[in-house]
Amino acid sequence: MFQLPFPVHDANASSGSDDLGPLPEWDLTDLYAAEDAPELSRDLDWLQQECAAFAADYEGKLADLDAQGLLDCVLRNEKINNIAGRIMSYAGLRYYQLTTDAGRAKFLSDLQEKVTVFTTPLVFFTLEINRIEDATLDALFAANADLARYKPVFDRIRAMKPYQLSDELERFMHDLGIVGDAWEKLFDETIAGLTFEIDGEELGIEATLNFLTEQDRSKREAAARELARVFADNIKIFARVHNTQAKEKEIIDRWRGMPSPQMGRHLSNDVEPEVVEALREAVVAAYPKLSHRYYELKRKWLGLDRMQVWDRNAPLPMETTRIVDWDEARATVMEAYEAFDPRMGELAQPFFDKGWIDAGVKPGKAPGAFAHPTVTNVHPYVMLNYLGKPRDVMTLAHELGHGVHQVLAADQGEMLSSTPLTLAETASVFGEMLTFRKMLEKAATKEERKVLLAGKVEDMINTVVRQIAFYDFECKLHAARAEGELTPEDINALWMSVQAESLGDAFDFMEGYETFWAYIPHFVHSPFYVYAYAFGDGLVNALYSVYAEGAEGFEDKYFDMLKAGGSKHHKELLAPFGLDASDPKFWDKGLSMISGLIDELEAMED
Repeated sequence: MFQLPFPVHDANASSGSDDLGPLPEWDLTDLYAAEDAPELSRDLDWLQQECAAFAADYEGKLADLDAQGLLDCVLRNEKINNIAGRIMSYAGLRYYQLTTDAGRAKFLSDLQEKVTVFTTPLVFFTLEINRIEDATLDALFAANADLARYKPVFDRIRAMKPYQLSDELERFMHDLGIVGDAWEKLFDETIAGLTFEIDGEELGIEATLNFLTEQDRSKREAAARELARVFADNIKIFARVHNTQAKEKEIIDRWRGMPSPQMGRHLSNDVEPEVVEALREAVVAAYPKLSHRYYELKRKWLGLDRMQVWDRNAPLPMETTRIVDWDEARATVMEAYEAFDPRMGELAQPFFDKGWIDAGVKPGKAPGAFAHPTVTNVHPYVMLNYLGKPRDVMTLAHELGHGVHQVLAADQGEMLSSTPLTLAETASVFGEMLTFRKMLEKAATKEERKVLLAGKVEDMINTVVRQIAFYDFECKLHAARAEGELTPEDINALWMSVQAESLGDAFDFMEGYETFWAYIPHFVHSPFYVYAYAFGDGLVNALYSVYAEGAEGFEDKYFDMLKAGGSKHHKELLAPFGLDASDPKFWDKGLSMISGLIDELEAMED
């Protein structure tokens, strides 16, 4: 199955304005000119024929190939991945531009089905690789350096060896993936079609969520209550989607013999379960000195006896409501990137100039933000819902970091360029940090510095604390679903069980907040994705500490790390910086950076 990009919701997205200047839109013609483009028909025909030919040439024969023969096989498989990826990238990106359009939804579904049918004969490839003896593979790698370059791909495939089913069942699972995708599309279309009414105006989810960052507390409350009302009206659909997806996963994991619901994600992330558990334990242990301490400060700044959930992302009282137009946002991020290294600016520039960014908020457009790498011989595309708040500038810096990373990794080729989720957030969070530091450097007053520091701390808490709380919620959800069907009330209770622990004693929780799990796309599209955000933030905080200490040659090492794509394990990538994510103290290094920023905010109170 070829995975589509999915809209990653940014909880800090903002509301509309006519003062943003012209916003860029995607030009998808670098993929295909139109739905009926002859090149698309040509590629579909080629894909169908080549998949059949590949199976005819290699099925049942992989174990007998010499080193050059296996390399030729790998290169042909890589070309198939490239063409299939190009087709699905085009269909997926068009769909996310207008998810409510029936024609685009049908086009995407039809192509997904065709590509799945065409590629079903290829299921044998990974199954047969896993039947080759280790010594035989090692000898083939030793005999051919070009083949040995693909060893990380073979290692990741062979990590699934203990969980592999029969050839017939694996083909069945491959075909059945289309059904699971239908539930994801139902979720996407339901979210995109929700309407909310605030002050007599009908809004989509993106603009409504933005009201949670308004200066006016009554508007924040109105938005929170309206979100709760609409989620409650649709809660049965969301509960059905989550029940079905979690049950499907439980069945597949049980047949495969997976030791836990999380194990598949750990394998795809090329990360050891104990490393993730060390991260989780470090973050949960740090709740009191991070989120609990920060929100107590914020409660005082807001002049409240108790905070409500609609105060979590409220601006500070001294914060001026300011719209940042597109040109200023672009200039801010580009200046920060170029100050780090001119090469970063050169890599980022085409995104703005060549239609690689779709920035405006439009009816039916997918909410949130993402960067999709498409295929290695085209370029990435960035989706934003840019509405002009300072945090939107940080979202631009974040997604542009993904884009730069994807461009640099493209030289690895289709099978080695894709990074595990745990490393995929590295350049994005680093780009945010560069932009934040540049903005902090320019702060003219103590109040401006305080607002910037508080905003960064909140973003880090949303990235680390909130995502680990999400991870705990998912762990509880999948464990509970394994015992039986979950009612909406059951899921609501699981959600609330992690909220107070992560946010602290400063908060009360309004009636209706228990349904706010419903709109998080990660739970549906990519179970247990969320810990990658915390992993990435901790990793970047540790990396940035090395950079801030003036480590010699940091920039070149950093570019080498991004260029490696998915060709190296996290231990190999971090070793040049003297860092090791399997060391529990590693996470404390990253968390202490957040704690240090809160120390600075506390010191401003004196």
